[in-house]
Amino acid sequence: MTQNEALEILKTGCNVFLTGEPGAGKSFTVNTFVDYLKSHGVEPSVTASTGIAATHIGGLTIHSWSGIGIKKSLNKFELREIVERDHVRRRLKAAKVLIIDEISMLDGATLNMVDLVCREVRNVQLGFGGLQVVFVGDFFQLPPVSRPGEPVAEFAFTSEAWRSAAPTICYLSEQHRQEDAAFLGVLAALRRGTIDDDHKALLTSRHTRSIPAASITNLFPHNADVDRLNTNELAKITGKPHTFSMKRHGAKPLIEQIERGCLSPAELTLKVGARVMFTKNNHEEGIANGTTGEVVDFDKHSDYPIVRLKSGRLIDVEPTTWSIT
Repeated sequence: MTQNEALEILKTGCNVFLTGEPGAGKSFTVNTFVDYLKSHGVEPSVTASTGIAATHIGGLTIHSWSGIGIKKSLNKFELREIVERDHVRRRLKAAKVLIIDEISMLDGATLNMVDLVCREVRNVQLGFGGLQVVFVGDFFQLPPVSRPGEPVAEFAFTSEAWRSAAPTICYLSEQHRQEDAAFLGVLAALRRGTIDDDHKALLTSRHTRSIPAASITNLFPHNADVDRLNTNELAKITGKPHTFSMKRHGAKPLIEQIERGCLSPAELTLKVGARVMFTKNNHEEGIANGTTGEVVDFDKHSDYPIVRLKSGRLIDVEPTTWSIT
């Protein structure tokens, strides 16, 4: 379905599982829904399954929002302790819409605990205490993880809380990040596990043993390797370096959590001619996490970089914010 069709369903107040392939516009649809709610006087509870995901949406982790923290289970005494916390009780009682992003990484046991706390605090024995719940994510992507010695984590959709919520499935079918039909076909086949001979032939045709051109993005398993390559390549470019430093505000534990999840470095040095990659969506500018380009100049007044995208469009880059509220 389209984004507009999904939005109309979200506006009815029913529980929704918003999903689709990468680039289908899940984040854009959620942000549009959040704006719609706020314009009607409703402040949604925006959460995510991990700290990294929470920084991307400017919300809390679902663990922090619900008060369960790092607990793996709840007995009646622990549940009572959570319910008696003033800030948790006020937050859950005032809530009307609960959004949980990156739902694929949240295990079923944790979702059951969130459901239990919501029912207890709100004193309503409907799923999640009667809240409208919006699950956002893609179960074809990262699964929930468990530590050695722990039971294997199960997907959220296996939980009693999910069954109780009975979300309407909104599968976004349009593609907004990639226009190459052949490439999209390969990605979709990989996603479904349906690679055929035609897909294999296309992938084989792209194989090369030559050294990648400078314009091709290199992938590494460790950040240290990435930093070393970037530093070496930047040193090869002549010209004046421009350095930008991260500004921090708030409680130290929250700042440390944001820094661990932020994909951009605390200090960034650029020169004209440097290749760059955007690490955060900006729907107003038409930029997605992963969009690449080249620094062509620096603004004479602000000193912020001006980047030319592959399409040729120029972007006057400005600071952005990662936050947890």
